[in-house]
Amino acid sequence: MGVFTYESEVITSIPPPKMFKACILDGDTLIPKIVPQVFKSVEYIEGNGEPGSIRKVTFAQGNQFNYMKQKVEALDKEKLEYIYSVIEGDPLMNMLDKITYEIKLEASPGGGSMCKTSSKYYTIGDIELKEEAIKAGKEKASAVLFKAIEAYLLANPDAF
Repeated sequence: MGVFTYESEVITSIPPPKMFKACILDGDTLIPKIVPQVFKSVEYIEGNGEPGSIRKVTFAQGNQFNYMKQKVEALDKEKLEYIYSVIEGDPLMNMLDKITYEIKLEASPGGGSMCKTSSKYYTIGDIELKEEAIKAGKEKASAVLFKAIEAYLLANPDAF
C-alpha cells in the first residue's frame, strides 16, 4: 500500500467559526439542501457525528458516484479541526483502501476563512495515482462546495 498526500487551500469571506458550523457541524443537513444536484442525503448509520461515527452520503442521480461511507476520526470544535475518512463506496474506485481528509479552518485577512485540507489517499497494492487527476478533482469539488456554502451564508446572514 502506498500513500499519496495532497494539500489544498480555499479562501472564503465567511469567518472561521461560522464556516465550521455550517460546513462541518451542520453540513449533514445544509449541504444536501444547498447543492441537491450533487448530494441527495447524508445520514448517520452509527453514532451522531462525534469521533467513531459512520455516515452514509448518497449522491444525487446523474453524478459520477452513487454513495460513500465516511468515518469521523477527530473533531475539535475549539481548534476548528475535523478529520474523516472515506472507508467505503464509489470514490475509492477499487483502487484505494481509504481516503483521509484533515480539515482546518483559520482566519484569513479581511475577516474571512482559509480552509486548509490535507488529503491522504491509501492505495491498494502498488497502484499509483496521478497527481494531476487528484488535483483537478479536489480543486473542482472544494471550490464548488465552499463557494455554494459561502453564497448561502451571504444570502442568509442569520442562518448560523
